[in-house]
Order: sequence, then structure tokens, then C-alpha cells
Amino acid sequence: MVNEYLRIVMIPDPEGAQHLIAPVMRIRFTGGRAMNKPSDCTVFNAGRYAWVKKRIARTDVVAGGTPSETIVYSLGTLYGEWPDGTPFEGNRYVDRYVVSNGLITHMDVWNDSAEWILTPGLAAEANAANAAKA
Repeated sequence: MVNEYLRIVMIPDPEGAQHLIAPVMRIRFTGGRAMNKPSDCTVFNAGRYAWVKKRIARTDVVAGGTPSETIVYSLGTLYGEWPDGTPFEGNRYVDRYVVSNGLITHMDVWNDSAEWILTPGLAAEANAANAAKA
């Protein structure tokens, strides 16, 4: 369900993801930015990237969850282009979701973008390391 949510919002089609979220959703984006719906994330990302997508490495469901509350983590990397058209990849992300009764109620987002924006050389180092692994 979380992977389907991510697939839809990465199109981006935030309205298409509405059926997967609770009527009241709490999103905490990088830097502690509070948001309430997927379209808030799309607007924020439009100012930060020319475009961005996620490569999901894994999705982990925390043991002990119940239908009323289950924690799910999505881990992987971001790739895309900065507003100036410079491509990037290998930007790590961790998303934490709370799923209650089949709907996403909370989403916390962490990634390396802030560090990469402040210190562009970090992106070049990560891209070189990824190229060496290939």
C-alpha cells in the first residue's frame, strides 16, 4: 500500500493518492515542515527540484503492528534534476508511515537534499561513488 502511494505521488498525481490516505493526514517533511496532504509535498518539491523520483530499495513493516496502527518504512535513493538542470542520483531517503485501518495517517520524510543543496560537492561525491560501483 505504501509503495502504491509512492508510485502515484511520484507521477506526480497527488489527487490520485487520496484514496490511500486518511481524511486528516499529518506530514512532516525535511526540516520539520508541516504539511497536510500529498499535493503540499508536490508543491514543495516543485520549488526544490526540476523533477524527482524515488528508487525504493526496500519497504519494512515494523513487527507488532495492528490493524489500528502499523509503522512502515520506505528506504532508498532519490534521483532527478536540480532546478538548474543538473542531474543527481544517490540522494538517500527514509520515509516513515503510520497506517491506521488501511489508510496512511502520518508520513515523516528525511533525505540528503538539504545537505546537497548547501554543499553541492556532496552530490558530486555521491554520484562519483555510485558510478564506481556500477
